[in-house]
Amino acid sequence: MLDTPQLADQLDADQGQAPTGEPAPPAPAPVPVPPETQRGCLFALSQPPLMIFLGVIGCLFLIAALHDLLLL
Repeated sequence: MLDTPQLADQLDADQGQAPTGEPAPPAPAPVPVPPETQRGCLFALSQPPLMIFLGVIGCLFLIAALHDLLLL
């Protein structure tokens, strides 16, 4: 059978790396990004092919909704 280490063996192996009472050092502060390189999620919406695609889909939904409301 597979020889798995027992808890006592694992504790003995970790004795050299036991945590001390000292707190962990603080994480470094994030580096600020210049505003000219920042791009939010609205950057993709400013692309003309995407806006044309979304406009066509929106018009299809509008036509379908008007058809359901007025003609059916």
